[in-house]
Formats: sequence, structure tokens, C-alpha cells
Amino acid sequence: MNLGLIVMATWLFAGWTNASENSGPLVIAHRGARSLAPENTLAAAKLAWRLRADGWELDVRMTKDGELILMHDETLSRTTNAPSLFPNRSPWLVSDFTLAEIKMLDAGSWFVGQDPYGTIATGEVLADEALHFRGEKVPTLNEALTLTKELSFLANIELKSRPSFVLSPQAKTLTDRTVALIREMGLEKSVLISSFDPAILRYLATVAPEIPKGLLVSSPPPEPVSYLQALGVNALNPRYDLVTENLLQTLSMAGFQIYIWTVNEPTDLQRFSSDSHITGIITDWPQRLLAILGRKK
Repeated sequence: MNLGLIVMATWLFAGWTNASENSGPLVIAHRGARSLAPENTLAAAKLAWRLRADGWELDVRMTKDGELILMHDETLSRTTNAPSLFPNRSPWLVSDFTLAEIKMLDAGSWFVGQDPYGTIATGEVLADEALHFRGEKVPTLNEALTLTKELSFLANIELKSRPSFVLSPQAKTLTDRTVALIREMGLEKSVLISSFDPAILRYLATVAPEIPKGLLVSSPPPEPVSYLQALGVNALNPRYDLVTENLLQTLSMAGFQIYIWTVNEPTDLQRFSSDSHITGIITDWPQRLLAILGRKK
């Protein structure tokens, strides 16, 4: 059996492709249903589940004291009140704060105040419901995976690390602790670990071959099949505007799965939702994609 077939067999065993009884691609809520709730929070995950998405994508970083939390940015300033609570700690890097300090933060009020997707103004998020987001906490990965398990949900876990061909000590610790949590909770069949960092993925292929993994790219590798096989990953997660029919067919024939990000416009959602080569669509607007697919709450 060649490596491409091994990759496909491992990934199919993971159960992601058959997670939905519905036809069409898996609906993966980007950072939770972030057009309707504060991103990377348990509130956003619960809402994505209530909408009947198949899973959620979440971002993981490590705190100063080595704890794993959900946060997309390197800094806490965009999605929490860290600048007002800790005015002398600029630039408010996640890696400069302990978990106890981060748990003091409000990770929901910014969404209510800024209405970043206009969904409060349009009434898609009711004003009274939005008020409940105030005081939302930054979750730990443990809390996020506990919820994922309770809901029988899927989780695409992005490990945030600057791309490198040499595994840094910080990236190794981040990866090891993530794998340990997944195994402890028995979620090997319910997660996909993704990263832009090839060093993390190459390391994962050695220490956690049973956990599906995907390479995130904002520019396609010149020889995608051989490159993905060398990394030992199961999927490619390309930015949606990189996707061509040739790329989809090539990867599909080689046994790789394809998760595209971040697809938001209705015309793009409509176009990609009918392509059988696409395994899953990562979107800020799962409600739009679910409507296109005819899946209602």
C-alpha cells in the first residue's frame, strides 16, 4: 500500500467524512459561528451546534504558564478588554499573560459593541441575546474539547505557530499538550489538527499518526501531492481563492481531503457546496451554507 492510500484509509477511519447524514460538504463554523457570537468562545461553539453545523474550527495558543487557550491573534487586544484591564502591559501578547490573568478578561463585550458582521443591527442577533455575550470568558482547550465531546461535535483545531521547517520548543510543547488532551478525552475520531507550520505537522505524523491532520496554506505548494505525502498529513486546507478544479481533482485522486477557508459570500458558498471533491467548507456564516444545503434547525 502506498503512502497516499495509507493517508486516505487513516482519514476515513477518523469518521469526519461520514459525520453528517446529509449530502454535501461538512459545514465547519469558523471560530464558532463568529458572525453571530464572539469568536473562539463556547457561546460561538454552542450556537454553531444549534444551527446544525457539523463542527467548529478553533485556534489554540499557549499562555505564559504553559496553558492552552483559544485565541486567534498573537495579542489579546482585539477580542478582549486586556488593554483597559491591564493598561501597562502593551502589546498584550498571549504569551505574556498567565491563564489566571486571561480568565479575568471579558471576551464578549467587544462583539456587542462593534457588531463586526452587522448581525445585531439587522436583527439576526437579537439585542437582548447579544447582551448575554458580555462577560464571556476565553476558554481553555480543555473546556472547548469537553464541550465538543458533550455535543458530539467535530473540532478542527488550528495550532497557531509561525511556519518553520524546524520544530521550536514552544511549538513542540503546544503540540504535545494538545495531543495529550485529545487522547485523554478519547477524541481522536472527532478532531482534525491543522496548522500552517509544516514542522508541527511532520512531528505529529510521528508522535500521533492516529490523529487526522491538515496543512493550512495561503499559497499552494508546487507539487502538492508529494509535499503532503512527505508531511504525512491527511488533508489540505487551502484559502478558497486558491482552489482550482485541477487542484481538487489531483488531491482527491491521491486520497487527500480538502477543507477550504474562509468562504463567506453567498455566490462562493453556492458554488463550492456542489463540488463533490470538497470535503468541508469553513465559514463565518454557517447559517448561510446550511440554508443553501437545505439543512434547517
